[in-house]
Amino acid sequence: MPDDSAGADAGADRAGTVEPDATDDDPTVDADALADTARRAVETGGDYLREAFADGGTAADYTAKDVKAEADREAERRVLDAIADAHPDHRISAEESGDHDGDGAYRWVVDALDGTNNFAAGIPTFGVAATACDRAGPDGPENRPVATAVHVPVLDDTYVATRGGGVEYNGTPVAVTDGPTLPAEKATVGMIIGPEVVSGGAERREWDAITDAVEEVPKRAIQMWAPVVYWGLLARGKLEGFVCYYPAEREQVAGSLLAGEAGAVAHSGGPLTVFGADREIRDALFDAATGALAE
Repeated sequence: MPDDSAGADAGADRAGTVEPDATDDDPTVDADALADTARRAVETGGDYLREAFADGGTAADYTAKDVKAEADREAERRVLDAIADAHPDHRISAEESGDHDGDGAYRWVVDALDGTNNFAAGIPTFGVAATACDRAGPDGPENRPVATAVHVPVLDDTYVATRGGGVEYNGTPVAVTDGPTLPAEKATVGMIIGPEVVSGGAERREWDAITDAVEEVPKRAIQMWAPVVYWGLLARGKLEGFVCYYPAEREQVAGSLLAGEAGAVAHSGGPLTVFGADREIRDALFDAATGALAE
């Protein structure tokens, strides 16, 4: 998880920024090649989802807290096939089918339909994400994003980011400063939660307190059901901030790389991470959230 809490005032506040030679442990695969695989994979899955959505969706199973659609499994199969065709030795962690073994240098994290509730309800806000990760240190977990791609099928938009290489939106470089610079009180920010919060209990009560406090800061705070779509908006300057509480890995690895490589600044504390287009917005959101938790 990106965190500049210790070094923000020393200039170390590019979320997710690391040395650009981090993929040298596998000279056969560089970040650009991984990004190209990710782009092809998410666009392949997205082509299927766009057609299925236009046809009225697919069969789905509903619970009180989630929905699973046939489209999840079908899109995932296409995304995984594209990754395996290019890198058959890489490990993959996918939302629907779980973990797939391999002995390569990278692990892929895949969410082939982020926003299933929206898809099933006929709301065109959903996306596909695939992220290649390496180890955070010799014995660390394989959760440090190297390259990612996010595709928004209905809009036919694609975001691609590489560690140390910036972000492209439909082939054009973008940054969080590409939009107007707004003060915190005029900002629009996204808010996302993970399964621990959805399940209820203390985490849910904490999130409710965070929500009440954070909503007092910007003009608008959006509770999101398709985070990867909004991570793309942050990366090209359409949102000014993000508040994440117990975020799910499958969206967060993609989002943190998009945000960091687009120039967002981050601050983390436990399960809370806040991103901002600048320090003023980030600090205002983080202070509001942590203040609510302290009460």
